[in-house]
Amino acid sequence: MPLDEIDRELIAATQGGLPLVARPYEAVGAMLGVPGELVRERLAAMLESGLIRRIGAVPNHYRLGYTANGMSVWDVADEQVDALGEQVGALTFVSHCYRRPRHAPAWPYNLFAMLHGRTREEVEAQAAQIATLLGPACRAHEILYSTAILKKTGLRLTEN
Repeated sequence: MPLDEIDRELIAATQGGLPLVARPYEAVGAMLGVPGELVRERLAAMLESGLIRRIGAVPNHYRLGYTANGMSVWDVADEQVDALGEQVGALTFVSHCYRRPRHAPAWPYNLFAMLHGRTREEVEAQAAQIATLLGPACRAHEILYSTAILKKTGLRLTEN
């Protein structure tokens, strides 16, 4: 999708996030001198074309009190990982879930699910629920706890 000047200005205006106001598209439109509906339409077109993948909130889990954040990694039978991964991803306490290739013998895990809790015990209880769901298709798992907050950023345009 070729970008015109309005699209470039729109991306530049939103790459740090949408304004935290009741009507963010109208606020961005006001900054750019265009109607909020045009902002909404342009962002929708970028989503549809695949230029951007999603528009959503990126919460700071630590500020919300979720200080025990762990990536749970699972060694799941390959013939079942897709179906079981869908079920794991649908759990309310899983923020994201995806399949990744194994790197045997050092890394046998092929299913990843991010868990957030106020305590490690809470995260471990969530992992136990996943283990029950996976049943005998799961051969092993670990929880890799976060040790630092990494800066999350969206699309950034650079001038060439």
